[in-house]
Amino acid sequence: MACTRHALLPLPQFFMENIMKRLSLFTLCLLLAGVMAASSAYAAPQKQIVISGESRRSSSAPKQHFTGNVRVDPAFETQAPQRVYGSYVTFEPGARTNWHSHPLGQTLLVTFGVGLTQEWGGPVQVIRQGDVVLCPPNVKHWHGAMAENAMTHLAIGEHSEGSSVTWMESVTDEQYRY
Repeated sequence: MACTRHALLPLPQFFMENIMKRLSLFTLCLLLAGVMAASSAYAAPQKQIVISGESRRSSSAPKQHFTGNVRVDPAFETQAPQRVYGSYVTFEPGARTNWHSHPLGQTLLVTFGVGLTQEWGGPVQVIRQGDVVLCPPNVKHWHGAMAENAMTHLAIGEHSEGSSVTWMESVTDEQYRY
């Protein structure tokens, strides 16, 4: 009778090695199935979508979240799994947002005019055409036009569980002073 490696192993160790090999093979199969499923979801051919500019209507910003006259012009909204959106927001002189924060942050690209922004506890800062404001996630802040100048920015953010902003109290005239 020929001796094999398994014949020399104690019975419990032989079963442990056998079980470990089967578990390793099972784990590898699960991993491979997951990779294949994930890659096929992203590999599925998709087509570009062109959304007419005529389908996006301007609207007045809700008075409960803004001081002064503010117009919102939606620029784009993506489809799942993407969650990015963008809107042009135009503030007439003296108009501003309430204090607010964004769960995934916000990027502002100033496209026209001169405005102001402030992070809670920080100084009021002047923002001008061409400036970019990076608002980190969950940082309380506000932004708007200067008292004498209008300002427009492209606001880019992401939806998180159906929400992109948490609105808070109004910015007082005293906080707004520059």
